[in-house]
Amino acid sequence: MAQKEFERGAGILMHISSLPSPYGIGSFGKDAYEFVDRLVGARQKYWQVLPLGTTSYGDSPYASFSAFAGNPYFIDLDTLIEEGLITKEYVDSFRWNIEEQYVDYGLIYNSRFIVLKEAYKNSNHKALKEYKEFVKENDFWIDDYCLYCVCKNDAESTSWQDWEEDIRFRKQEALDKKIEEFSDELDFYRFLQFKFFEQWFKLKEYANEKGIEIIGDIPIYVAMDSADVWSHPEIFQLDENLEAKKVAGVPPDAFSDLGQRWGNPLYDWNKLEKDDFSWWRKRMEHSAKLYDIVRIDHFIGMTKYYTIPAEDEDARNGKWEKGPGMKLIKAISQAIGDKKIIAEDLGVKIPEVVEVLEKSGFPGMKVLEFAFDGDRKNEHLPYFWTKNTVAYGGTHDNDTLMGYFTGLQYWELGYIREFLECRHGSIEDIVDKLFTCAYASVANVVIFQMQDVLKVGNIGRMNLPSSMGTNWRWRMTKNQFGDKEVERLRYLTDIYGR
Repeated sequence: MAQKEFERGAGILMHISSLPSPYGIGSFGKDAYEFVDRLVGARQKYWQVLPLGTTSYGDSPYASFSAFAGNPYFIDLDTLIEEGLITKEYVDSFRWNIEEQYVDYGLIYNSRFIVLKEAYKNSNHKALKEYKEFVKENDFWIDDYCLYCVCKNDAESTSWQDWEEDIRFRKQEALDKKIEEFSDELDFYRFLQFKFFEQWFKLKEYANEKGIEIIGDIPIYVAMDSADVWSHPEIFQLDENLEAKKVAGVPPDAFSDLGQRWGNPLYDWNKLEKDDFSWWRKRMEHSAKLYDIVRIDHFIGMTKYYTIPAEDEDARNGKWEKGPGMKLIKAISQAIGDKKIIAEDLGVKIPEVVEVLEKSGFPGMKVLEFAFDGDRKNEHLPYFWTKNTVAYGGTHDNDTLMGYFTGLQYWELGYIREFLECRHGSIEDIVDKLFTCAYASVANVVIFQMQDVLKVGNIGRMNLPSSMGTNWRWRMTKNQFGDKEVERLRYLTDIYGR
């Protein structure tokens, strides 16, 4: 049975890390609740966040240590202070940021876990009924994840593929020794997850009570260096040495002669299908608790996926292979019940994928920044959109609208001016026109990045694909989302029936 279409509405894309906070990175604290209130005032229906998982080198939420665990950076320290687990003086003794509008992950990494460890020492969580229930409800993943973290620390943060053989191959005797030796540290990591989910669910409940639905984002692939691959190697295409046989990516296109070699291990879909996609069912059940709506990143890979020989350095020698398609779609749809799915179907159009999308009823995506290449038949142009569409100004991988328009050549910007009937206005005027164009469209859901609401230039770009060093850092400053922006969004929402 196909999924029902979304109601007409609008929303904002902003990750938790980008919220204001006195502690260097956004959290589930007071500023998150205030952001929800601003969304309500702006008549928005949706708040989309990026994946909430733990991040590793490079800080990407799309390369997490776990498909299930939450990022401890988002645990609100003021809440821990209110609970008496740490003191304000202790927290303020650490340096949290250098520039208010950027996350300094180096500072966060050096300080956050020290403070959280202090809160853990002062906690009586083991005696709490809620803690015991939490551990029991998450037994599918939490012990493996915590043990992975402990082993990783003990191995000086190296990948599990470089750990001692008995641990790498999960020999029970070796694992038991680790569990006994690091029992307190294991409990510390459980405590972090307990606090993460406790705070997140309170924030989500508040948003839902205010009429705001949370759109979560899950990458189809998991990182090679993750608790998921270490604890479930049997569901991935690995050889007898637990090395990837093939890896994920996308083929060469107009933007890249070499294609993209992502390096993620590929699923063994045949093995997954034999147990009715149990791991994926559990993943989606977990996501359905976390979010009201789930966006599946690289949805194409469920029906057809690009495989690259693991030894290759680029994607030129890869090939397309058939995925489970509707078999998997039915399984995950059953797992999430009445929750809805958005399919990130950007990229090459494959007939089999289009067919699966139509059968499932999941809305696909359109992105305005992809629309203005001069091709009057470009599918991202608003007059080609359908109702069952989620339309974006740009995604986390795009430049901000201000940055995008500023970087265009004269003729490119001229075409956009003609299209939007904004021949003599400023770049800010063009951004306003684009908002109006999207809000007035037939698409059921329209989502813009917070940076575009605030008209931030390319300093607010969240991610530049295939680059490292300055990604995932942008933060909104205190009171930046002001009455002017709220009133503008409210006007657009009201006049265009969203």
